[in-house]
Amino acid sequence: MEVPLNFRNFTLSDMARVLAIDYGLKRTGLAVTDELQIFAFGLQTVATHDLERFLKTYVVENGIAGIVVGEPKRLNNEPTDATAAINLFVTKLGKLFPEIPVYRIDERFTSSMASKAILASGIKKQERRNKALVDEVSATIILQSWLEQKELRNGNTR
Repeated sequence: MEVPLNFRNFTLSDMARVLAIDYGLKRTGLAVTDELQIFAFGLQTVATHDLERFLKTYVVENGIAGIVVGEPKRLNNEPTDATAAINLFVTKLGKLFPEIPVYRIDERFTSSMASKAILASGIKKQERRNKALVDEVSATIILQSWLEQKELRNGNTR
């Protein structure tokens, strides 16, 4: 069930984890919330060809109640070359987990924000070149942004 980004009918339990996916053709970054949905944590990066198998296990074992997928857009709000692949992936998610809502969120600039955050963290140059780390941090930024938008729309100020 794909849910638009407005949260008017937001019914996701406040005591459940949410998973974020920064989908890529080669690698996919993942992040997850705590059970109170306050913080986003980088989970890992999975080879995209292994993603479905990973999700089938992870979602069930960890009680994931919602999935957030980054939606790439150009500056002019037009779709990118990756949009078609992500649309197919979101459709597949809906079939794999029909009871779990899938939320899409604009992911513009998350890769550059992730690279800057990694640089600012003081990680050694060799480790900063790790594209998998950038994907994981991007997923974390996507999820934290979603959490912040959810709080604003619901009028909560934790």
